[in-house]
Amino acid sequence: MNHQQILSLYEQANALLNGHFVLSSGRHSARYLQSAKVLMYPDLAAKLAAELVSLVQTEEIDVVVAPALGGLIIGHEVARALNKPFIFTERKEGIMSLRRGFSFEGNERVLIVEDVITTGGSVRECIEVVRQHGGNPFKVMALVDRAPDQENRFDMPHQTLIDLNVESHDPKTCPMCQNGELPAIKPGSRGVAK
Repeated sequence: MNHQQILSLYEQANALLNGHFVLSSGRHSARYLQSAKVLMYPDLAAKLAAELVSLVQTEEIDVVVAPALGGLIIGHEVARALNKPFIFTERKEGIMSLRRGFSFEGNERVLIVEDVITTGGSVRECIEVVRQHGGNPFKVMALVDRAPDQENRFDMPHQTLIDLNVESHDPKTCPMCQNGELPAIKPGSRGVAK
């Protein structure tokens, strides 16, 4: 699948939203990609996972890890396509951690998978947790990079299926907030963001 075909999947699933949104990084944006609306269809999730898998060497990977919540479905689908174990990191009291009895044996090579990257904060936290628990993260993959011009976000190679330059703003200087436009919302949540 090429860039336009993948973007069309988002458009057909009404997953490419326009408005005033709060991203998981806390930044504001006029566009939002709701990957969950694409990934809710198992056949589409499998197709997108196959595209990611085509970019890696199976023998390099021991475990696939994703940060919850966004990376869960695509991470699991990538692990399924690779026939590798899948685990995830999650926040407990705001801190990314490894829970549920997950662990690493020795120096396992870990592929980190995410749905959408903007600042890369969740991925960096995930990488750090993997390292703290003895895993060896060596590559990051995602469906979408919303800020591909940001260099050196990760200390390892990363690849995405779609690069979209989508502007985001610090909430203190957000032009949509300053202009009194629509209230900022967190897609998938109820109500206005604070």
